Amino acid sequence: MSHRPSSGLAAVSTALLAMSRHLEVRDVLKTIVASARDLLDAEYAALGVPDDHGGFAQFVVDGVSDAQWKAIGPLPRQHGILAAMLREAKVERLADVRKDPRFEGWPSAHPDMSDFLGLPIKDGDEVMGALFLANKRCPKPDGGCGFTEDDEELLGILAQHAAIALTNARLYERSRELTIAEERSRLAHELHDAVSQKLFSLRLTAQAAAALVDRDPGRAKGELQQVAELAAEAADELRAAVVELRPAALDEDGLVNTLRTQIQVLDRAHTAKVTFDTCGVRALPAAQEEALLRVAQEALHNALRHSGADRVDVVLVRRGQGALLSVTDDGKGFEPRTVRRAGRHLGLVSMRDRAGGVGGTLSVASAPGKGTTIEMEVPGG
Repeated sequence: MSHRPSSGLAAVSTALLAMSRHLEVRDVLKTIVASARDLLDAEYAALGVPDDHGGFAQFVVDGVSDAQWKAIGPLPRQHGILAAMLREAKVERLADVRKDPRFEGWPSAHPDMSDFLGLPIKDGDEVMGALFLANKRCPKPDGGCGFTEDDEELLGILAQHAAIALTNARLYERSRELTIAEERSRLAHELHDAVSQKLFSLRLTAQAAAALVDRDPGRAKGELQQVAELAAEAADELRAAVVELRPAALDEDGLVNTLRTQIQVLDRAHTAKVTFDTCGVRALPAAQEEALLRVAQEALHNALRHSGADRVDVVLVRRGQGALLSVTDDGKGFEPRTVRRAGRHLGLVSMRDRAGGVGGTLSVASAPGKGTTIEMEVPGG
């Protein structure tokens, strides 16, 4: 590598550092593809992670717009050049991919590609994915490939580090899945205990009401009112648990659509009016989107369960390269001087921890009879 200019070494360093900054698999894949395309000055880049059924579990592209990608259609299958890279685990450098005997064509909306450089990403003997680039931005020799042996060497180095980054990301996600499973188990136990207690009290109160109906209708009416209140509390426990236990479809739907769907459900489930508004929000790293979602859920839970609000407004807007979340209710509020006690009760400590964990900030504004506003801001990725 000593013969390459220092700018090339700097570009490799930048690409490797970018990969090391992310822990989510999807973020790592996108960073690998963008780094490879930038490093080798290609028009298009893609990375496919194979599944066990002849297709791709994940397929990330760079250089293709969202509209183009949607028009192209379903994810590709493992055939042609892609299958060869996965099966034979060797580099493919072609002057014109369209003239290769293994080429099987593209969908009608697929961009036209000529020179091609691809190689597998491997962890030992395991092929983790196929990384390829097309249409190098440079003068092409007659009948030759724009990608050079030096490009092949650079991409090989990037692929080695990509394998490490992907392995680390997979380990992180597995550890997080275990944590989520433990949290779901804890929530299930809490749900069982809370609802069981409510139902037990409800049964006893109903029995007392039944015994009083004939001899003391007034007291029986009071007991029946208590039954209604206990039933409402049990329903609230169930609604809150459903929101917590429901897996967030962030990978498939994104933060905005996931929030919109959950808020629509809450609006139908509660007497309070729950609204959602958004403007200009870009996709954020997965950890930041999850933190924003969880804080929104916690703030909504507090507003709907504890504040007595008639209206809760959720707003998510772009703030620089990041985003600002605001959850405002017109409920009873609380005295800021008692925020330490309220913080424990309303989960403000955990919300601040979630915000701080992704480099963000959280602020709370409230006053007795004036409602509460919780704001969380996160920087761009």
